[in-house]
Amino acid sequence: MEIEPNGVPIVDNNPWVDLREYDQSWYDRGRPGWYVLLWWLIQSIAFPLSLHNANGFRCWLLRRFGAKIGKQVIIRPTARFTYPWKVEIGDYSWVGDDVVFYSLEIIKIGSQSVISQKSYLCTGSHDFRDPTFNLIVKPITIGNGVWVATDCFIAPGVKIASNAVIGARSSVFKHIPAAMVAWESPCKPHYLRKMNSEGSSEFGVRSSEL
Repeated sequence: MEIEPNGVPIVDNNPWVDLREYDQSWYDRGRPGWYVLLWWLIQSIAFPLSLHNANGFRCWLLRRFGAKIGKQVIIRPTARFTYPWKVEIGDYSWVGDDVVFYSLEIIKIGSQSVISQKSYLCTGSHDFRDPTFNLIVKPITIGNGVWVATDCFIAPGVKIASNAVIGARSSVFKHIPAAMVAWESPCKPHYLRKMNSEGSSEFGVRSSEL
């Protein structure tokens, strides 16, 4: 950060980017513009007006627009999908309220995984070193049996291996190994996930940390 001699941050220097030169004409949304607008319209009406337990209807609707959705998947009515044809969700997985699938690239969720409320899966970013602020898109892959707790950010290109746990409000910018309990911003693995005899997790941390 550039600092003036009196310690006040400079805010009026010339910008290093020229957003007038931004160009994403190379990017392929996977469907024509009218189809994208139709999906956004239908989602904005049909999802929030559907009953809370009408998961089958929402899964059906997503499939009609090209998403690959497994059996008995739970998707809450306030979840949002930018391009459903770039989304895959495995059997028995859950998607919570206000989760955003910013699916400029493929987002793949394994089976028996939970994406908790307000989490944001982001496959798009920008090259801040490029004067034209070039668009960058990379897929996100989340394995089987993963729990992404509430209000997490998953960055473009991230892979979260099977049975990992991501603690609440973590920002995940790097791959997370299998069966690790991880949290913080940036997110870091802390210890191996262990299961008790009843099949529920023994995380070894307070619930406020997840």
